[in-house]
Amino acid sequence: MTTETTGTPPAPTAERRSWLRDRSELGVCVLLLALGVLVLTDALTMDVDIAQRGPVGPKTVPIVVGAGLLLIAALLAVDVLRGGRGEAEAGEDIDLSEPADWRTVLLLAGVFLGAAVLIEPLGFPIAGALLFWGAAYALGSRRLDRDPLIAAVISLVTYAVFNNLLGVPLPGGPLMGVL
Repeated sequence: MTTETTGTPPAPTAERRSWLRDRSELGVCVLLLALGVLVLTDALTMDVDIAQRGPVGPKTVPIVVGAGLLLIAALLAVDVLRGGRGEAEAGEDIDLSEPADWRTVLLLAGVFLGAAVLIEPLGFPIAGALLFWGAAYALGSRRLDRDPLIAAVISLVTYAVFNNLLGVPLPGGPLMGVL
């Protein structure tokens, strides 16, 4: 019994697929690069009619974050192309063979979407509190006596920092006269 061999080399697409699979971290680099460009573009085209109260204005943090994202993308790409590979997490209790927890993902997506819809009519303090409380609930916290209070405090502190210290006006909603 003889076996026939065609003598043709393997297809180049399989070789390219293997190269990309071995360097899948480059996808993270592309994502970070796109996010950095988006943040920098948005920060540099930001209309700053707000009176700046010191050396740190509304553009400063997005520019620093965008530049940091570009720097991290470049450093990670260099490391991956030089053969660097991420090590598997040994201490995590995550079983990679289990399917994703889509219930949690969908709950979090719904909470974020709900906050985006409610921020204009209810204002940031209320929409933010619902966002933080909903995220805690989606991630498994069931402390109904503690979670809403913590969410309200985080939302009010965030509102005060952005609105009063950084000079970034956030919608106050019905609490505008109170805050």
